[in-house]
Amino acid sequence: MPSEEITPPRKRSLVTAAAAAVLLAAVVVAYGFTQRAESKQEVIQWTDAQAMPTVALAQPIPGSPHQMLTLPGNIQPFNKAAIYARVNGYVKSWDHDIGSSVKEGQVLATIDAPDLDQQLSQAKATLASVEANEQIATLTANRNNILLQKQIVAQQLADQTTADAKAKQAVVDANAANVRQLEAMQSFKTLAAPFDGVVTARNVELGMLINSGGSGLPLFEVSDLHRVRIYVQVPQSLSAGLKPGLRATFEMPQYPGVQFDATLSHVSGAMNPASHSMQVELQADNSAGKFLAGSYCNVQFEIPADANLVRIPSTALVIGNRGTQIATLDSNDKIVIKRVQLGRDFGDSVEVIAGLSPFDRIVDNPPETLTEGDRVHIAAETPRAASSASSSTPGRR
Repeated sequence: MPSEEITPPRKRSLVTAAAAAVLLAAVVVAYGFTQRAESKQEVIQWTDAQAMPTVALAQPIPGSPHQMLTLPGNIQPFNKAAIYARVNGYVKSWDHDIGSSVKEGQVLATIDAPDLDQQLSQAKATLASVEANEQIATLTANRNNILLQKQIVAQQLADQTTADAKAKQAVVDANAANVRQLEAMQSFKTLAAPFDGVVTARNVELGMLINSGGSGLPLFEVSDLHRVRIYVQVPQSLSAGLKPGLRATFEMPQYPGVQFDATLSHVSGAMNPASHSMQVELQADNSAGKFLAGSYCNVQFEIPADANLVRIPSTALVIGNRGTQIATLDSNDKIVIKRVQLGRDFGDSVEVIAGLSPFDRIVDNPPETLTEGDRVHIAAETPRAASSASSSTPGRR
């Protein structure tokens, strides 16, 4: 069998094969390092993702362009007069009891004042006496003036009688004024209604001793109830939107479910330093006579809402040593803690009157571990319609 000649490989071929093997090994090693680095990076990213909290956003509750403000009110008559006596005496008669309707000038009661009657009689008698003296003095002065012209009496005597007549005339004028004053006091023996209204209080009885002056209980109280005034104390924080002319409604306990119209007529423009509230006055028509003096009512104002007012769920609040705060998100989904000032509390929601913008993204039920600057994930929002539909039809197949 013939032997084949074996040709040894060339040196260049061996070098090429070795280089290819080394290159292949380098590629394999590089690929392994790359895969390990990618895996390590994925692990880091997964770990970071697991450590980053996931939060849900609170949905601000849409508000109306008007804000309803309900406050207690006190109903008072449009006009009210407490009637006191101007003379001393005894009650001779009274003609109207509480609840009676009276007209302006109508007699309520009559007072018997014997002392005043005697003073008037004495004043009239004194006036008659001084008038007689004045007449004699005037006649004497006139006669002396005539005799002076004939040079029968001296100038001094004529001047004296003229001055005496003028002095006695002044005495007559003073006594006449005293009589007129006592006659004016006599008119106060009759107590009359100052305007059309209703007698809402009577504190007199027949024969009662009456002392003049404004101390103690009034003898009568007359109220004009064709219109009523409603006084309301408005807290300082809610007083900015109240202006005269604002429409309002009010309810009364004796008329459940019935609303009556009123108009804001006056704003005091000053705060009570004790309660930090401002008194306002409303007026309402009472031609039907349903509203009584001193009644309690609930007044509802419809004032323009503040554009910066935000109403959020109560679950978004963070209450701690630093006051009331809210966690919000910036454009990079990082936590921004804001301190806020609250308004009205509706139970499941509250009004934020300062510290929050309507465009802020608010975190609902923020974890206690959240701090300023933390990055968070935002949970996917579940469609409310789908969830409500699925919850409303349980058990269907």
